[in-house]
Amino acid sequence: MEPNWIRSRSLLDVAMVTVVSMIGIWMAEVYLSMLWNLDGRGFSELSHRLPYWDFTNLWAGSRMAIDGHVAVLFDVDAYRAALRAMFSPDLQNQEWSYPPSILLLGVPLATLPILPAYLTWTVGTVLCLWLAIRPLKLGTALELAIVLSPAVIWNSVFGQNGALTTALLIGGLAVAPRRPVLAGILFGLLTIKPHLGILVPFCLLASGNWRAILAAIGTAVAIAVATGLFFGFDVWRLFLTETRPLMTAIMEAPYPQPYQYNAITVFFTARAIGLGLAAAYGVQAIATVVSIAVAVWLWWPGRQVSHQERVALTAVLAILATPYGYTYDTIGLAVAVAMLATMTSRPPRLILAVCWLWPFVGHFFTWGGYCVAVLVPLFLAAWMLFSVWTRSRKAEVSAEPSLA
Repeated sequence: MEPNWIRSRSLLDVAMVTVVSMIGIWMAEVYLSMLWNLDGRGFSELSHRLPYWDFTNLWAGSRMAIDGHVAVLFDVDAYRAALRAMFSPDLQNQEWSYPPSILLLGVPLATLPILPAYLTWTVGTVLCLWLAIRPLKLGTALELAIVLSPAVIWNSVFGQNGALTTALLIGGLAVAPRRPVLAGILFGLLTIKPHLGILVPFCLLASGNWRAILAAIGTAVAIAVATGLFFGFDVWRLFLTETRPLMTAIMEAPYPQPYQYNAITVFFTARAIGLGLAAAYGVQAIATVVSIAVAVWLWWPGRQVSHQERVALTAVLAILATPYGYTYDTIGLAVAVAMLATMTSRPPRLILAVCWLWPFVGHFFTWGGYCVAVLVPLFLAAWMLFSVWTRSRKAEVSAEPSLA
């Protein structure tokens, strides 16, 4: 069943969109100007790091791999020393945090100087995002709003891969019914950040999409083998024995840590309110199981729900299902907000505006001791699920034969 889309705009709608857009543009200009306002060391006023921020890991790690020093990525002290020798002795601590398969993307970029590589990465991943949302047929205006959303800008400020991973997740979900092999390939590529794809196998199993499942498995295996052939199969052992425990330790570090100010998951929220590690994992497990159950319900054949809503809601649930996620991973939420803004059953305009701008302002609340970032995906998921379930029930009741 298709949702009821708004066909005409009221003056209040136009005013709200105009005000939110102006605020978003102003905040983007503030953050980007601070990011590229550099001190004498070449560090950013905003991050106190290189302006490429997290992208330096992908670029530098790939440079090390090109030079035959891929093992350095898995030795924290050696990696940090190599980064400081490469960039600046004042560089803050950084860690290699990715599966080694991402080197297949990083090595071509690392053949360029870092600034052109960063620009290519940023523009290229946003282009991938635009291509991924086109099958949803949201229209040019919404597509433009999504690729210029605060979530996308914030992802670019960090030099992160959120635009790419969202493109792989939403793109795969969007084309899964009609082009299952392509969907499977996209899901296989999503293994560069596997914790964002927790719901994917359950969606495919629920819908009986075996071709997509086989394509995803085949792609993941091919990527793993190609990574081993190019960089040595020992990188997978080192990833499991060195990188994975390191990232788990970073995730489980006592709250608060500076990097946790942009966290947006149930797990981090539980830690912020004082729950211990076991309790936080327990709360997250509940959120993950509930997200899986909702995803299975959504993707089960015969549900009275539009494909656009199914994809957008699954992207929101993906944030609730993982313990490890930050505001630069929330581009899927921007897709959901943009879609809701055009529906008659939308939330109040002001709440949608807050959700839209949240990546720009969420960390201010966390700095003030209010770790409420997870309320945004929780609210969006609850609203969309209630709306879908209500329409589905009405359709089922109206389809029942009359007893008269």
